[in-house]
Amino acid sequence: MAPRILHGRHYRTGEPVLLHHQAGLITRIEPGPAGPRPLPWLAPSLFDLQVNGFAGVDFQRDDVANTDLEAAARALAGAGCGRFLLTLITDTWPVLLRRLARLREARLRSALLQQCIAGWHIEGPFLSDQPGYHGAHSPGCMLDPAPGHLAELRETVGTERLLLTLAPERTGAIDVIRRAVSLGIRVSLGHTNAPAEVLAKAFAAGATGFTHLGNACPQTLDRHDNILFRVIDALAGNQGQIPAGIDPSQCLVSIIPDGIHVSPPLFRLFHHLPWRCQLGYVSDAMAAASAPRGVTTLGSIRLEVGSDGIVRQPGHSNFAGSALRPIDGVLRAAAMLGAPWAQAWDRFSVIPAAWMGIPHGLQPGCPADLCLLDETAVPADADVRPRPSLTLRTLLARGQELEQAVGHR
Repeated sequence: MAPRILHGRHYRTGEPVLLHHQAGLITRIEPGPAGPRPLPWLAPSLFDLQVNGFAGVDFQRDDVANTDLEAAARALAGAGCGRFLLTLITDTWPVLLRRLARLREARLRSALLQQCIAGWHIEGPFLSDQPGYHGAHSPGCMLDPAPGHLAELRETVGTERLLLTLAPERTGAIDVIRRAVSLGIRVSLGHTNAPAEVLAKAFAAGATGFTHLGNACPQTLDRHDNILFRVIDALAGNQGQIPAGIDPSQCLVSIIPDGIHVSPPLFRLFHHLPWRCQLGYVSDAMAAASAPRGVTTLGSIRLEVGSDGIVRQPGHSNFAGSALRPIDGVLRAAAMLGAPWAQAWDRFSVIPAAWMGIPHGLQPGCPADLCLLDETAVPADADVRPRPSLTLRTLLARGQELEQAVGHR
């Protein structure tokens, strides 16, 4: 395959660059000339650790077809997200395994899905069944994890990447974390009300993440002791609870940057804390994302998307996944932080990909998985500065437009 060159502005520096790529890999980046017209921004494509569905397609349904999955993948690519972890939520264990097997078979039949689905995120059923902490997950399907569950997961997906979210206070969870790590499964804690000492044991056993902090907990929390304080103390406190020998820089705390699941003041506070780990973004998107408002589903759960864009179970106040498009998550994060969008980009791309062991970024040797973006200013009120908006010019997978790239695998 002949070498190719892209001319654009580096998303971090704003400087014109020439990005050389060949055979799907970035080979060199060097300073480039200013263009006669505004150059597109060059950035690594977004990478989402938690996608339950998208563009009207619910990944939890057993009748989802390959064409539906491919449509969702294309819609995600249109939102700047070139790769993601397909996420399955709590169900009875046999049903969840069968669903995972069917989805993996669908992926193996499609070059597009092989490019876009970077792995699998199993969020449940090993979660807290307590009110507030189980969120939209069915508490009746919750159960304690066992080594046999891990063996079945590995048997189902082979050596493909796996992320498992669990509550460490469940009976047997600490031993299961150790076993999962030995099988190459990334473990994140979530939907949990674990005491501080249990969190410490979970990190010592090999857990390296926390799933959507600020979500999956009751609206009313003990002001003296709650899961937010415990996680912050463990991963950002001066007297953190990470045991000796554990490198907190290898840990990732994910948050949903929609301004809904985490309020803007708390979102800013999270970014001002002296974290010793990484902060990353996830959409937690479900079928309602990039789809019309109204009634939708998350597996067997009936949901409604209000005019405010919030996804809820009818008659309930708690949130149930999100309708967030990844590229909008970057813009909302930047707006909440009062920062340029480029400062938020890596938390939704390079950082989560690296945590999953996937090289990603604008540097030689990384896959040429790229976004070419145009920036415009959206008019705002007279007393507010215009807001930046991003338009995706194209998304490249392995250096080619997505459909062309998968056609040449």
